[in-house]
Amino acid sequence: MEKHKICVPVFEKSVDKVSKSAEIYIESGADLLEIRLDALKSPTPSMARDLIKEIDFPVIATNRISTEGGYFSGTEKERTDILQAAACDAEYVDIELQCKESYRSPIIETANKSIISFHDFEKTPCLEKLFEIVKKENEIGDIAKFAVKPQNMADTVTVLNVLTKFPNTVAISMGEMGKYTRIVGPLLGSPFTFASAGAITAPGQLDLKTTRFMLENLSQK
Repeated sequence: MEKHKICVPVFEKSVDKVSKSAEIYIESGADLLEIRLDALKSPTPSMARDLIKEIDFPVIATNRISTEGGYFSGTEKERTDILQAAACDAEYVDIELQCKESYRSPIIETANKSIISFHDFEKTPCLEKLFEIVKKENEIGDIAKFAVKPQNMADTVTVLNVLTKFPNTVAISMGEMGKYTRIVGPLLGSPFTFASAGAITAPGQLDLKTTRFMLENLSQK
């Protein structure tokens, strides 16, 4: 039986707390960790590089821009320099589709694998628009990712419909209404899904234990 991968975000203000949380989440059964570098207080390229090396586990390095739900407050060059420093030792680097190519390209060239992401915290774009977004992401990086806000259940179905054409995509419908997409996505071909093992970092996020239980049981059907 195929084991569906679960990624647990690590969202802490200090390097020591990141390391401790990472250890706990790995012991709890995470397959992948997302290190939220934008949560760190005054992160630097050397801090990011050393932290990823120290964890020594498959990670996604993310330094999320504020307009897409992140907390990094420096310049775009500072933000992307930090990501590029983390890229060599991270399994994946997450960089937003909206990031300018001049900043994005050096990160992708350095990264082992890249995730190109898009977030909309207000609405779910129409199916055609999501197709367009994911197609662009696939042209740029290794994995496409998008997370959008549903207004109704039809919007959640729209999100899952994208996976029928682009299975190598992490597709999330946020909030309580869309939380089931975090389970169904991997069953439709998403390379991994996100779950919490501590603080919830996104609306509608399920905990690791529940996510694992549901994926294993549904996979047996």
